[in-house]
Amino acid sequence: MTTPLPKLSQLLPICSAIYLLGWGLLSCDRRTSSPKEEIPQVISYNFHIRPILSDNCFACHGPDANKREAGLRLDLADAAYSALAENPGKYGIVPGKPRESEVWHRIVSSDESEIMPPPSTNLALSAHQKKLIESWIKQGAPYEKHWAFVPPAKPEIPQVKNKDWPKNAIDFFVLKKQESLGLAPNPEANRERLLRRISFELTGLPPTLPQMDAFLADERADAYERLVDELLDSPAYGERMALLWMDVARYADSYGYQLDNLRTQWPWRDWVIHAFNQNLPYDTFIRWQLAGDLLPNPTKEQLLATGFNRNHKITEEGAIDEEEYRVTYVADRTNTLGKALLGITLECAACHDHKYDPISQKEYYELFTFFNNIDERRTTTTPIDPLVGTPASYAKKPLMEITDEDVRSVLSFVNKQDTAKLIVSVMGELDTLRKNHIRERGIFDAYGEEVFPATPEAILSFPASNPPNRLGLVDWLFDPQNPLTARVFVNLIWKDVFGRGIVNTPGDFGMQGELPSHPELLDWLARDFMENGWDIKRLMRQLVTSATFRQSVVADPRRMESNPDNTYYTRFSRQHLKAEFIRDMVLASSGLLVPKLGGPSVKPYQPPGLWEGATAGGSTLSEYKQDSGAALYRRGLYTFVKRTVPPPSMLIFDASNRDQCEVERGNTNTPLQALVMMNDPTVLEAARVFASKLGKEPTSTEEKINRAFRVIVCRQPKEKEKALLVDYYQSRLVATSLDQAKELLDVGEYPMDEDIDPLATAALMQVITALYNLEETINRS
Repeated sequence: MTTPLPKLSQLLPICSAIYLLGWGLLSCDRRTSSPKEEIPQVISYNFHIRPILSDNCFACHGPDANKREAGLRLDLADAAYSALAENPGKYGIVPGKPRESEVWHRIVSSDESEIMPPPSTNLALSAHQKKLIESWIKQGAPYEKHWAFVPPAKPEIPQVKNKDWPKNAIDFFVLKKQESLGLAPNPEANRERLLRRISFELTGLPPTLPQMDAFLADERADAYERLVDELLDSPAYGERMALLWMDVARYADSYGYQLDNLRTQWPWRDWVIHAFNQNLPYDTFIRWQLAGDLLPNPTKEQLLATGFNRNHKITEEGAIDEEEYRVTYVADRTNTLGKALLGITLECAACHDHKYDPISQKEYYELFTFFNNIDERRTTTTPIDPLVGTPASYAKKPLMEITDEDVRSVLSFVNKQDTAKLIVSVMGELDTLRKNHIRERGIFDAYGEEVFPATPEAILSFPASNPPNRLGLVDWLFDPQNPLTARVFVNLIWKDVFGRGIVNTPGDFGMQGELPSHPELLDWLARDFMENGWDIKRLMRQLVTSATFRQSVVADPRRMESNPDNTYYTRFSRQHLKAEFIRDMVLASSGLLVPKLGGPSVKPYQPPGLWEGATAGGSTLSEYKQDSGAALYRRGLYTFVKRTVPPPSMLIFDASNRDQCEVERGNTNTPLQALVMMNDPTVLEAARVFASKLGKEPTSTEEKINRAFRVIVCRQPKEKEKALLVDYYQSRLVATSLDQAKELLDVGEYPMDEDIDPLATAALMQVITALYNLEETINRS
């Protein structure tokens, strides 16, 4: 069912209420100044010099030989120290002697024909940058191995001046950086806002009224910590964490490409929810997903976990080269390993040596070999689809059947709702080894040198004692000397919680990625995570119980000017909720949410014709068949994702289309988002149902509005806000005719309560719709 756009006369009052109550911008860019920068006693090539050279010099004097000028290369020490090819009597850099270094002469020159960078590039070094380079050369111009390829060491927790602020170790590192820059943290958010923040952070759901009342009345010193533990134990925690992993694992309910048929991979999603709720250690969580089929006598749960590497796009088109697409699938698994687990852009080395990171094309195909021995064939099975009841191919070999007996025993977490045959795609090795070759220029059938399983030397060489298969690869990932695995995961979780990563390019820890804002904190978190059994719930608890997390989101002009991007965490971030959590908030606050855990994906309201207009004939998903009943009110995590036509309202709120591995979502702010909140049938239906429920309560209009405000916004309204909403209600009551009221209420499939007053309910529905549209409502804090 869909709902037409409201008439302009209906829309304007809602817009007015939203404007008056504070629909603001979700971001602010006031880059007018930055904290005072001082020259450190010891200059680091990685953290002080390389960023300057990368931004200003490497385009002409970097790793790309085709663009290199004057025979000068500055990204390698030996090359930088060597005599210039075009002027053998001079040297790019002379360690300890800036006056004898041609680089120094060029950057301080006033001659436009000599100065570097050239004026034509519109680049120029600041006085501070020049001083850094001079000091570095004086200190011997030492080059360093890229910071991310050095195993993390656990630093000492730093001393700070404000000893009353930190709640745990995290805060000492954050505050130390702030104090060194003349900054200070925000005060703690009040209890109502803190409750809302932590509830969404750990469950993806708003707090209930009983939770609000209980937390506000709890005067125990550890009330907040008790609340955190309660939320971590909630089944909704697994759903919240699973949503992050769906993007990483490129999970979807269709295969992608032209036909884009249905796939039954949702039992793997049920396993992910279960794994997070059971707090499966991260090393085990990854071991089962990458190599569960290779474990001795693997259980069906361990086999199901390997669905992680079968979530990629798969073609079902005819007249294709089977080997070309098979190689594409193997490359997808290799690239996902790089982006999700190593934070490295491995795909750049598929056609040639990586231009920026020390990864050769040969090393790329050595990693590729770990995923190139899967028994992956085009042969399909044709079970009866439990959802639509027509024969189609819903899993590709290798596959696993889930029986009713499995669900009663080892796979009890799978929400199998009927007795129909259920199959999922999993991993499985061939009986014999494929030969592996470099693909010249990345072409699937252009075989070059033969290669064997190995890993990039710059990261960590592959131990000879490891088995040369995916199990050995997992052992390598979790080797204590692997510099990336722990760093990448704790940074991924940090960015998800705080809105900005310590490394703000979570998929790129390489040379072109951003430097960590707090390198000591990142290393401390990584080592602490490893030393404490890769415990994910413990990591989450550390982050959300920190004083850093508890800060108010309010930023005064001084803080915005000195720290515009919140690089130093002087406040909490103001990003909007994840798309799925916005849906969850609307359903939960209205009482419509069906909290059932797991199960098949569902098809809620969607504008008509989207699938039909973008789907080729012959697909099992050529027509959108909307669900009804309880399926309409499931959490956003369970919304059906068709790759070629993703859910439109969620896409507008920056959800992933799941074409490939994604470790971060965008955070846009567009008028389309407001239009979704004002017109989506789910939002309007929720407002109608909530208004109906409130209308039956024996309370005054003011009390009904007060209750709606608390449930939706999760705090008590201010008197001015309450008065404005009551006035808006009264204006709608007067201005809306009986026919208009009935038209407004005619939305959604949830049964209409015939005992309600349509005029009063329609007026209250419009107040609730305005509340759903507030910036504060859809924001994470």
